[in-house]
Amino acid sequence: MLLHQSEITESHPKPLQGLLGGIGIALSVHSLLVLNGSVLGVSAFVHRSIRGDKAAMASVVGLVLGGIVAGIIGNVDTLEPHTVSPLLRMVFSGLLVGIGTRLANGCTSGHMICGLSRFSLRYALDSPFRYLWIHYMESSLVATVTFFASAVATTYFAHDALGTSVSFDWTLDNQGRQFLGAILSLGTLWLAYTCSALKNGSTLRLSILRYLASFLTPLAFAFSLRLGNMVDPHRVLAFLALPLSSAFDPTLAFVAGSALPLATLLYRYAHVEQPKLGGKWNIPTSPKIDLRLILGSVIFGIGWGIAGICPGPALVNFGRSLYAGIGFAEYAAWLLFMGFGGLLVK
Repeated sequence: MLLHQSEITESHPKPLQGLLGGIGIALSVHSLLVLNGSVLGVSAFVHRSIRGDKAAMASVVGLVLGGIVAGIIGNVDTLEPHTVSPLLRMVFSGLLVGIGTRLANGCTSGHMICGLSRFSLRYALDSPFRYLWIHYMESSLVATVTFFASAVATTYFAHDALGTSVSFDWTLDNQGRQFLGAILSLGTLWLAYTCSALKNGSTLRLSILRYLASFLTPLAFAFSLRLGNMVDPHRVLAFLALPLSSAFDPTLAFVAGSALPLATLLYRYAHVEQPKLGGKWNIPTSPKIDLRLILGSVIFGIGWGIAGICPGPALVNFGRSLYAGIGFAEYAAWLLFMGFGGLLVK
């Protein structure tokens, strides 16, 4: 059966790795917002890169390269993620995620991390530039609740056995290298910006820096996803099993528990009047909640729950598969059909 899943081995929740991964995610998201005025939405990167957007292509390359580097500095003798789903399941999952993210205009990064961090404060992109408090429910919250519920239901019905979750593992192992990689990526970016600002950077220099930001922030984001274990589809599915199941792995709750509050604080107290590297703001501001948003979120949630994979981790795992030689066909097929699914939606 297409949705049958073999038993997942027992997992050790990794709260420290999750917390540090969440910090890296928040710093990456905020850096791209402040420097380029853009949201770090991975599904949008994929869809826009197919249509020839060069900045989006740079972001996709950053995520894939992050996976390659993660393979180099990690232990490739240990298969991580442990296994990938069968090819047909990956094709079906990628297709649904592509359709769903295009309809809903976002996924876990765009709606959950970026969208929810802007829940209480939104940009008004008219002139003069100002901030407005919004006292009603944002579309990102509705999208997140919808695709999460859909993914949980899919996990319940599509997977026969999810193994068990055992004692917490508070160690970093070699994952500390991932956090260091994220910090170095963002540090390089901010150093380049500082040096350019001191020299009153030209338009050409700022344009180059915008592409550098489009590349380095997703690179740091990739390291953070790897550190937070969000690239492990088995751990994702165990999280989606919820605490009612003995398989529940709360690692991703620790990721969200550090990423969302920090991203919200940075958005609230470290905002800027205009993007530091020039250009226009590219932040979704519509609070519209319609059938397209709901349907897209449901479809995305089903695709996510089928294989435990969403766009960011898929690109990182694809990069790692290029280095380790494990799972290349499956992740290539997932990404190919995600892109195809997006093209089906106008």
